[in-house]
Amino acid sequence: MKDLNYIKTPIKEELSRFDKYFRKAMSSDVFMLNLMVRYLLKSKGKQMRPMLVFLSSKLTGGEVTEASYVAATLIELMHTATLIHDDVVDNADYRRGFLTLHKIWKPKVAVLMGDYLLARGLLEAVAHSQYQLLEIVSGAVKEMSEGELLQIEKSKKLDIKEETYFEIITKKTAVLIAACTKAGAVAVSAGEEVAEQLKLFGLNLGIAFQIKDDLLDYDERSKTGKLFGNDIRERKITLPLIYALKNSEGRDRRKVLSILRKKNKTDDDVRQIINFVRKRNGLEYAEKVMNEYKDKALSYIAGYTNNEIYPYLTAFSDFVTGRKK
Repeated sequence: MKDLNYIKTPIKEELSRFDKYFRKAMSSDVFMLNLMVRYLLKSKGKQMRPMLVFLSSKLTGGEVTEASYVAATLIELMHTATLIHDDVVDNADYRRGFLTLHKIWKPKVAVLMGDYLLARGLLEAVAHSQYQLLEIVSGAVKEMSEGELLQIEKSKKLDIKEETYFEIITKKTAVLIAACTKAGAVAVSAGEEVAEQLKLFGLNLGIAFQIKDDLLDYDERSKTGKLFGNDIRERKITLPLIYALKNSEGRDRRKVLSILRKKNKTDDDVRQIINFVRKRNGLEYAEKVMNEYKDKALSYIAGYTNNEIYPYLTAFSDFVTGRKK
């Protein structure tokens, strides 16, 4: 599997410029805001979403435009804001191995910081008259909120079926990945049909991305920076467990659901559920489905096999589904 350094090869200069662009977009005259911004930048992730914007722009237009930078900045600001809000909602202690914002400052301060980043993203798009990009990303953020609320609603009842699971992860994760790839095409005026193809590439890749995230939750050795079995502790039923419950006898099923309903689960409780999922091939099933979505994603850019960017997007897809964190 190719690493991120390989995938960044054709967009190395663009990512370097984006870093300065992004820092400027986050800056403020308020001391506390700048303090939090510096902390967020120190704990920033892999920049996978800006990478997708730039690779999509180069794939469909041969270049990265000023609009591509606006799209990448807007998406990364929105993404960072939603992560801050999610951490407050989940009362999460860590993000990428760093203490979450609300654990250092108060939850109220963290929420306001998330609001500030959302506003900066909106202003960035308006300042450059990029209203189509604003529409794409705002629509994605709306669906992400719906996905989070749907997951909270279903986790209380513990009645998530596969169909509901895919609706949740499509809204929670895949729509923003789809916004990256579509915005990358729109930023270089690639045309409606091409933009739609890139959107479907991103949507299916985003579903594969989230299934991989859910699989990593079952691995005590994963390097995500989160506590293993975190989804189980929070009563989030994901694909491996859905499959295992569907293929289990009544007594075993009732026992697992009883553990899931417990408010304060021990590590032993979590391991019982993980072992239950392993015995019923839930992990193998989820991995198979993940690879099907990855292959489906790549089918939407199959017409670009001779394009110099195509190998980097296939490597990106392999990285998404093969990563350890």
